[in-house]
Amino acid sequence: MTHVNVHPLVSPWGRFGLYSFFIDAPEPAIVDTGIGSSPAEGMVPALEAIGRRIEDVRWILLTHGHIDHVGGAHALWELTGRRAQVVIHEADVAMLRSRRAHVDEYLHGRAQYLNDPEGEAMVTAAADAAISGEMEPTVLLKGGETLSLGGDVTVSVHPIPGHTPGSVAYVIDGQGSVFVGDAVQVHGAANGFPGYVDPVAYRASLRYLRDEIRPQHLYLGHPYRRADGMPYGVELDADQARDALQGSLDIEAGVSEAALGCLRDGLRETDSPYSPFAPVAEGLGYTGDPTLEPSPFFTSMHGYRTHFSQNS
Repeated sequence: MTHVNVHPLVSPWGRFGLYSFFIDAPEPAIVDTGIGSSPAEGMVPALEAIGRRIEDVRWILLTHGHIDHVGGAHALWELTGRRAQVVIHEADVAMLRSRRAHVDEYLHGRAQYLNDPEGEAMVTAAADAAISGEMEPTVLLKGGETLSLGGDVTVSVHPIPGHTPGSVAYVIDGQGSVFVGDAVQVHGAANGFPGYVDPVAYRASLRYLRDEIRPQHLYLGHPYRRADGMPYGVELDADQARDALQGSLDIEAGVSEAALGCLRDGLRETDSPYSPFAPVAEGLGYTGDPTLEPSPFFTSMHGYRTHFSQNS
């Protein structure tokens, strides 16, 4: 089987870089698309530097539906002459089809705890600014598909829900290169806290990646952080991948214990910025800003609350 090279493509975005990955296959693919400006500002020059052209990209593989991963999809598709196939899981497709879906996700989850009267307007403005266009995918995934990138290069699709309902892993068959977007959170990125909407699915997906997929090369959507605050890179070898997956499971176990204890004791509104989950932050020693979007602390706490209420 032909070995294909993978090149990270970094696009500027405020304090952060947004990561996409170029799969140098006979039918080239880009995994994740940053925001609306990313294809022109980040991908075009990065591809030119390695002697490749964005017009030749034939696959746009989206790991999940968040703004900083799908925001550039329409712009990238346009730069390929609308020839590339745009691929996303059916559980996250609303976020590709509709800017409003991002606002609804905010309102139905973390907004309940942020008490920000400007929150809806801010998320609406962010979606308008960062998403290059609403669009229909050309390939709607359920999971289990195999995509042909030309020649004998194939990519298999594995559902790994948790961070979002439609998170997927793309695996380059035969070489163990695995793209997971934000499905492996470790200690989170800038906020220092892991974010997921479904903790039970997140845990199961991490175990599946660790025990069944066993990545030889793991490509992350952001430089997620270790316990000491040092970030991993976005390209992990097999040992680092095992470490990040096990670390993510260990961290979730601690968060779960604290969250479920708090829920069993009953939620109480206080003046704490972590209210009504202040005991969780205190128990875990978490001192990050819980209001900093995308607010993974409240996203995950809402996930535990939802699951706890369904099973109690």
